[in-house]
Amino acid sequence: MTPEKLFELANHSGGTLYIMCVLLLVALTVIIERTLFLSKMQQGGDELIALLHDSTELQAVSMQEGLRKHADLPHISLFEASLLEPEESARDTCAGHLEEALMREVPLLDRSLWMLDTVITLAPLLGLFGTIIGMFGAFSVLGDIQNAASQVTGGIAEALIATAFGLLIAMIGLVFFNGLSTKIRAIVHQLDILKLMLLNRRFGTNAPSHARPKLKVV
Repeated sequence: MTPEKLFELANHSGGTLYIMCVLLLVALTVIIERTLFLSKMQQGGDELIALLHDSTELQAVSMQEGLRKHADLPHISLFEASLLEPEESARDTCAGHLEEALMREVPLLDRSLWMLDTVITLAPLLGLFGTIIGMFGAFSVLGDIQNAASQVTGGIAEALIATAFGLLIAMIGLVFFNGLSTKIRAIVHQLDILKLMLLNRRFGTNAPSHARPKLKVV
């Protein structure tokens, strides 16, 4: 299909194909930016969890190097809140401050995803709207009795391209939207794990000693 033919189809759709091209560009931009950002964040979170699992002290050299390496991640706010917590604080008080730090970071994870969600909803509607406009032009040739049938069927086929393009954009956006949502849930789970690990490193478990299972020596 030549560029001239594409421009002709876009014009017959009332300009909705141009708008859908913009929507596709927005969707691809959000997909690429969020995928790179969340993948880096998830990988960094895994490294911090492994580092904290192997280290008993936040002031350890290896721990401090890891914190500096991932200083731009939202996970660091939990470590900062833990280090700033007074020594005399109770576990519940410290847990509340860590939860507060966690909740401040969560909205940053799904930033810009609302645009991708909007594109998924709007693209098929615009495609249908462009098809309707294109069909108006297709049926306008009914006065030409000799060529009406071929022109109408050809016009309807061209008009349906707008609907197909809108559905294609929505399907691409939906696949990546679900994938990004899964990454966000995984990162939130990482933050919850780090919160619990930091509390356990500082206060230990809440279970009393008599309630803990004892190993039976045979």
